[in-house]
Amino acid sequence: MGTPEFSVPALQRLALQDDFHVCLVVTQPDRPKGRGKKLMPSPVKQAALELGIEVFQPEKINTVDTEAKLSSLEPDFFVVAAFGQILSQSILDIPKIYPINIHASLLPRYRGPSPIQAAILNMDNCTGVTTMVMEKEMDKGDILLSKSTPVSENDTTEELHQRLGEIGAELIVDTLRAVLKQECFPKPQDHDKATYVKMLKKSDGRINWNLSARRIQAHINAMTPWPGAFSSLFGKPLKIFKAVAEDLPCPVEAGTIFLCDRYGIHVSTEQGSLVVQELMGASGKRLKAEAFLCGHPIVPPVKFDV
Repeated sequence: MGTPEFSVPALQRLALQDDFHVCLVVTQPDRPKGRGKKLMPSPVKQAALELGIEVFQPEKINTVDTEAKLSSLEPDFFVVAAFGQILSQSILDIPKIYPINIHASLLPRYRGPSPIQAAILNMDNCTGVTTMVMEKEMDKGDILLSKSTPVSENDTTEELHQRLGEIGAELIVDTLRAVLKQECFPKPQDHDKATYVKMLKKSDGRINWNLSARRIQAHINAMTPWPGAFSSLFGKPLKIFKAVAEDLPCPVEAGTIFLCDRYGIHVSTEQGSLVVQELMGASGKRLKAEAFLCGHPIVPPVKFDV
């Protein structure tokens, strides 16, 4: 059970194993996307069709009909990775062995829907993937295995998302085999150490120039590709994709562009300066700062809109 790109490597890896049989893929219904609002299949559906695996797309998974369909398969396991719906207890009780979730954090840290963004936003040195036995309450299940990976100050959510997807694919195969060999047993989480992260909204992308340059760089990386880090200049929105923090002190007010050169657009912050290197204006085209300035010249000092 999965929907976005994060879930695809796990499906592909499981489908390649001779000792497992993926009898069904459950994913979200096709959704309208793009300007034409054309119905588009999820990445997991596309991968399943390429693998020749049956796809099931219930609008709501917690129904009598869905329960009957899943029960009829008599599965040993459910493998769930960013599916997008909460499973009822009666659904979770269907597998003979375990329903297992692949979660993109080192639980109990960052339970919830945006753990990858949270790790970058909080400037963590490392994050990882955890496999756990699913319970009805979100991400509270007993831990099976986990694997960590370092987080660099330049990692974006998009890049870390891809890396954790591959780690999750490797980890779920190891988990299933270890469980079957009785080499891995569920271990309760330390609920006192649990932290929670919320579903992101578009408004979460707004840049607060009164933070330090390092914090703003982390925010930009965390919001890339969605919802996107943004500010506005002369009343027009600017989306920022790439920026580098510098520790040099700035004599001007936070949020002020004080220099434009071949290295980028230099903005003062509460502590240090931020060099914006890639951005997008109203044209809707992502540009290097130098190319952007050719079409949209800025004469410092100029302050971003509040």
